[in-house]
Formats: sequence, structure tokens, C-alpha cells
Amino acid sequence: MNIPSPAVEAFFHADTGTFTYVVHDGDGSVAAIVDPVLDYDAAAARTATRSADAVLAFVRAHRLRVEWILETHAHADHLSAGAYLRDALGAKLAIGRGIVDVQRTFKTLFGWGEEFVADGRQFDHLLDDGEVIAIGALQARAMATPGHTRDSLTYLIGDAAFIGDTLFAPDVGSARCDFPGGDAAQLYASIRRILALPESTRLYLCHDYPPASRGEQAQTSVAAQAANVHVAGAASEAAFVALRQARDARLPVPRLLLPALQVNIRGGRLPEADGNGIAYLRLPLNQLGHTTGVS
Repeated sequence: MNIPSPAVEAFFHADTGTFTYVVHDGDGSVAAIVDPVLDYDAAAARTATRSADAVLAFVRAHRLRVEWILETHAHADHLSAGAYLRDALGAKLAIGRGIVDVQRTFKTLFGWGEEFVADGRQFDHLLDDGEVIAIGALQARAMATPGHTRDSLTYLIGDAAFIGDTLFAPDVGSARCDFPGGDAAQLYASIRRILALPESTRLYLCHDYPPASRGEQAQTSVAAQAANVHVAGAASEAAFVALRQARDARLPVPRLLLPALQVNIRGGRLPEADGNGIAYLRLPLNQLGHTTGVS
């Protein structure tokens, strides 16, 4: 069987260490955008579209017809530009069906009322494990990879896999599991599912937090992940869970978690404006992190 090898263009958002990808089959073809970023200045509470506009410029320069905006999960470390690009390109916005559980959890935390319906309607399509969607001549298969979050998906497109936060570069490790709905044992199973893919599979990371010895790295492989510092060799589930839980207990809350989730579970849309024309984000006090404020 001849497995297609799609072209992948990576865009790195240095402020949040996030990669956005444009996946396509050549100039003039149908394309998908994976994990787009909305710029956000936390000090000023101001959004901007510079990063998303760079993706738009690439799409237009290569005459691509974007049919899908694909989110690997509801991100806690950056705001999504999914809604902005969806509107600009007339594309469909998709995420894993587990987003409904994530919405219900955070609707409660943020004290939202009936104005926010937690049933996934903020997205155009909710993907189930194993579901296949067409991207022109290419196909994308959704593979559920929960653990970091309940809605985490990997997108398999030809010989490329877009793995979200499940794994990082081999010298960085794996995703945290201490958010509501996270589960280290589930993450272990999801990682093993990814590592069961053919060794030549190109794995595209949602984030990289590189050591000083190297620059950012968008791509790795199943073969390279054999040396991952958290799951190398025959690491047992029990050993991984113990390592992950010990690390997570020391990690600080991501600096954009509260604004990011309020936007991202809405499909990348800002909250509705109040009567004065201003949109507001909410800060639930004393609900997250350590009581001392240190990791």
C-alpha cells in the first residue's frame, strides 16, 4: 500500500512555544490547518491576529483551499485562532468529541450560566476515535489519545501524525496530566498507541520547549521517540505514572490557562460583549495551583 506523504508547513509561535501546521498536497490543493494560535498580550488583555495572518498569507500564496481547521485538544497554554481562520477561509472547525466533557468541567469553574451550552456546538464537527475525514485527495484519521486532556486527538494524515501535547521532543518528555480530566495512566496508553505506528511515521509536535543546546524542533519520529526521556525502552505504566505525578506536583499553572480555556472551549471565540460593548474574561480566585503560589 502506497502511503501518501503530505507537505507540511510549520509556523512557530515563540511566545507560547506552539507549532501551527498547514497540511496539503501541493500548490492549488485542498489543505487543513492544525492548532492555529491567536496572539494574546496578557498584561494588556489584548488579542491580535499576526500569527494567524502569517498562516493566511501562506495559504493564499500557495492557492490552497482550506477545508478543515483541526484542533488536537482544548489548549491551556495559548488562545486558538480557530474561529478567526474558520471565518476568513470558510473552513470547518473540528475537535475531539471529548470536548463536551472539558466544556462541562470548565463551565462550572468559570461560573457560566445558560448562555454557554456545553454540548460542542461551538465547533462544526466533533470527531470520534477512528473517524476519517477527507482533505481533498488526502484523508485524516482521528485517533483518540487522552490523558493530557479528555479531548486529546492525534490526526493521522498519510505518513504524518499530529500528536498534540501527548509527546514532546525526545529530550523533553511528555505532557502533564494534572488538569481536570487528566490521567497519567491514560496518557501512557495513548503514548504506546502512537509508538505502535510505523517507525517512519513523522510525528509533528504541538509544542517544543528546547534546552539551550538546540533550537525549536517541530518534527520527530516514532523511531526517535524510542529515546524519549519519559518513556524510553520498556518503561512500565507504573513507573511512568509515578514519574508523571511527581513532576506534575511541582509544575506551575500555565500562565495563559484561564484566558486560553475560556476562549478555546468556545471554538476560539471571545466571550460575548457586555452591554458596554466590552468582552470580559473571568478569574476564579483560589481555585488552581498551590496555595503558596510556588511550584
